Amino acid sequence: MTEPNLNLAAIAFRLNGVDQQVDTPTHHTLLELLRDQLGLHSVREGCAIGMCGACTVLIEGRPFSSCLMLAAMADGKDVVTVEGLAARSADGDTAVILDPLQQAFVDHTGFQCSYCTPGIILTAKALLTEQPEATDEEIRDYLSGNLCRCGSYVKILDSIRAVVARLE
Repeated sequence: MTEPNLNLAAIAFRLNGVDQQVDTPTHHTLLELLRDQLGLHSVREGCAIGMCGACTVLIEGRPFSSCLMLAAMADGKDVVTVEGLAARSADGDTAVILDPLQQAFVDHTGFQCSYCTPGIILTAKALLTEQPEATDEEIRDYLSGNLCRCGSYVKILDSIRAVVARLE
């Protein structure tokens, strides 16, 4: 009889709408699992202390810093990265339909280097789910944990405003 590897955690969770079962080292963060094991490079490490928002993912619809969460804590949860917002076209071709927030960031150039963009889009998605008619002040407050080193805040706000206007 083989003994289980006590340094690995077997976890099952839903990632971007797809059920996953993985063995991951018990000391790995969700960020490491998503990037290193599952190849989702939109989840980025900026500060490694939960201050910059670059590693933001949605867990059960709420934004979390994946650098602060052990991967094993995702067991049984619904996790969404920015890749999970886009959809495939209904006719089965390979075309991707961007989420309105993703499209707004393209249309309004809500990014420069785009390092922070996935985390900002996911945080904004959570906000607009809670408050579809969010004001500029509410948007700024909700995004206060997401830093943009390029300073694209005006264009980021324009992008989110455009989605709010569509939802009104």
